[in-house]
Amino acid sequence: MTRLLPPLLLTTLLLAAWEVACRVLHVPPYFLPPPSAVAMALVDRAPILAASAAATFWMALQALIVAGLLGGGLALAVSLSRHAERAVRPLAVALQVTPVVAIAPLVLIWTGLDHADRAVVALAAAVAFFPLFSGVLTGLRSADPDLERLFDLYGASPVQRLARLRLPAALPFVLEGLRVAAGLAVIGAVVAEFVSGSGATQGLAWRLLEAGNRLRTADMLAALVCLMAMGLALNAVVGILERLARAAR
Repeated sequence: MTRLLPPLLLTTLLLAAWEVACRVLHVPPYFLPPPSAVAMALVDRAPILAASAAATFWMALQALIVAGLLGGGLALAVSLSRHAERAVRPLAVALQVTPVVAIAPLVLIWTGLDHADRAVVALAAAVAFFPLFSGVLTGLRSADPDLERLFDLYGASPVQRLARLRLPAALPFVLEGLRVAAGLAVIGAVVAEFVSGSGATQGLAWRLLEAGNRLRTADMLAALVCLMAMGLALNAVVGILERLARAAR
């Protein structure tokens, strides 16, 4: 409660100020609806928003798994060779700095116009790839140099060194990379659905577009609340995994 009380109080104060300002200043609902209107939109459109949130969450989860397998696997592979790391890292950075909006049309063509969900998963995975790759690779390089020399002294094989020294040392970095990648996967899924230009996925991004075209600002904010709740839930799950991993150590 001591950790939850301050943010709850601050959120309550901000929502109360927002409600009072909208009513006192007579702000048009299409410009900025009060929190009460957003709450009503959440209740009225709960089934539609829940279905769309489930679709977005599933695509973001798939993207996170793909990014974890590709990013973590590639980091494990190149960590065994400095030359391989120097060759791969610039390409990973190039993928990270390339805007997802720019590559979305290409990915949509490659996956097929009838499979927009695959394009969304691929684009979200591209966004979440680098934090996992960088976190795993940095963690594998963070092992204690004295322990590295001890493993050299006993003639440890690369697999033994990886399993007994580098992977345990990399765990905090991997978990931090996973925390960042989880948020980016949700962001990537929403942005990818925006730029795919298709309502086939029926995720929360499509609900935002639909409500925006009709100037239903309360519905837009309700969809944003669902996105925020999804991001917080993913962050909480990663936090639980982090505590379990630290307790196991």
